Amino acid sequence: MSFGFFDFLTLFGSLCLFLFGMKTMSEGIQRFAGDRMRSILKAMTSNRFIGVFTGFLLTTLVQSSSASTVMVVSFVNAGLMNLTQSIGVIMGANIGTTTTAWLISLLGLQLKISVLSLPLIGISFPLLLSSRERLNSMGQIFLGFALLFLGLDFLQESVPNLHANPQMFQFIQDLTDYGVYSTFLFLGLGTLLTIALQSSSATMALTLVMTNFGWIGYEHGAAIVLGENIGTTITANLAALVGNVYAKRTALAHTVFNIIGIIWMLLIFRFFLNQIDHFMVHFGLGSPMDNPTMIPIGLSIFHTVFNITNSLLLIGFIKYLVRFVEYMLPSRGKKFERPQLEYFSSGFLHMAELSVFQAKKEVRRFCELAHRMFNFIPALIIETDKKEYKNLLEKVSKYEEITDRVEVEITSFLIKISRKQLSMQASEELRRMRLVSSEIEKIGDVCFKMSSILADKKKDKIYFTPSQRSDLFEMFKLVNNGFELMMENLQSSTLEAREKLPRAMDLEKEINAFRDKVRESVIVDIEKDSSHVKGAFYFNKMITSCEKIGDAILNINEAVAGVNIE
Repeated sequence: MSFGFFDFLTLFGSLCLFLFGMKTMSEGIQRFAGDRMRSILKAMTSNRFIGVFTGFLLTTLVQSSSASTVMVVSFVNAGLMNLTQSIGVIMGANIGTTTTAWLISLLGLQLKISVLSLPLIGISFPLLLSSRERLNSMGQIFLGFALLFLGLDFLQESVPNLHANPQMFQFIQDLTDYGVYSTFLFLGLGTLLTIALQSSSATMALTLVMTNFGWIGYEHGAAIVLGENIGTTITANLAALVGNVYAKRTALAHTVFNIIGIIWMLLIFRFFLNQIDHFMVHFGLGSPMDNPTMIPIGLSIFHTVFNITNSLLLIGFIKYLVRFVEYMLPSRGKKFERPQLEYFSSGFLHMAELSVFQAKKEVRRFCELAHRMFNFIPALIIETDKKEYKNLLEKVSKYEEITDRVEVEITSFLIKISRKQLSMQASEELRRMRLVSSEIEKIGDVCFKMSSILADKKKDKIYFTPSQRSDLFEMFKLVNNGFELMMENLQSSTLEAREKLPRAMDLEKEINAFRDKVRESVIVDIEKDSSHVKGAFYFNKMITSCEKIGDAILNINEAVAGVNIE
């Protein structure tokens, strides 16, 4: 059997068509769903059991656990789904992939969804020509599905025709004579076949062919099935390589989940197979150990029972699995000490509409950084230890550099994705986020200026009076209230943020009113005692700086609510 360069290009082109179809479909879904996507996914994964059912249904429809797990990784990469929710969906995907074995066993052929491709393209074409955004997005979804199914079909046809060359597998008979080691050999074979074919369904089909020819028995076929569960994790891990830390955690969780299942199954492997054998004999189906014609049914039962049992055993330990992968892959920017963007990524998982959600999470994280920076200022006022005081000043200076860099990186990212095909709503959100990012950078500059004012005050050996200190901390409290409302709005929808806007305006008015009030009291204090002039000078600068931060916070709240955007 020959496999030339043209055959390789055909295989590679089929894979590219499959990936392009997945990307087109995913972007169409994102454009169509818009902000509703988060609520849709939240409803579909509201608890771990519904998440399992979602994964099962998705994989059953697409007939590819690899495709469904790559989609899950891309959603986690964008922040649409958290790690806990994704593990439930992946468990369901493992169960969903067992339907292929049943279709082959009971119908004698694999369901060819690709027959729907041309009708779907026929439906999508007029929709793509529509000027209405929602209809255009629906056309993109149908086209993506069609290309995905067509790519899968071409992929299966372009792999070396192993069915037509059964002699290639005759060497496998020689691997059955090594006792317990044969189980591990066939487990490895199942892993390698699934990695090579990028489809556990295709490997299952080949396994059933080998058992049908009598090359291997029930036990060795079951070992190959276990190997498929490891091999099918490779696709998600490859996709996660170009994703962020959350995508990598999801792919790792998928791998760990499957490996745990294989470990406990190997411990009771013979017993488990014997129980399935007794069950089939009891119900008059015949023994897969003795009757080769019953092996496909036996492997289908084994595949299904194993994946369901593994999911039931581990579904209660999801939180521990989450902790483990978080420990293995810690967040690179958890303490905000480095100017690295945690949610942004590039490569295959970099999709325009999903990038909007990534940008939202990164902008919120940027706001948290600014809030953290602001809270160094009260610490500087009360700190008496010289070494700690110096450390705090260095931290503020470092954070100011970080805010400058992050603002540039976020703005560059937003400009980059704004050039892609986006819905009008997504384009508007990007414009708002650019404004928010600019205002956060201003807050960082003001905080750095406040730290410089306090450093100069200390150098001049000037002290705030007790009443000035009290007023400053009252102002800090008002600004912190503004920060908290701003953080709430950044997690809310546009409508919710708009409803909270009067509260944001009231807080800004309170800050302005307090500034005016303390300015008058400062003038009175100077008239009573002129020695307070220098302290009043620094005090006024601090109060004015806080008021500027209050203005920036209001601008951010207005941008999130979609009002007063220039």
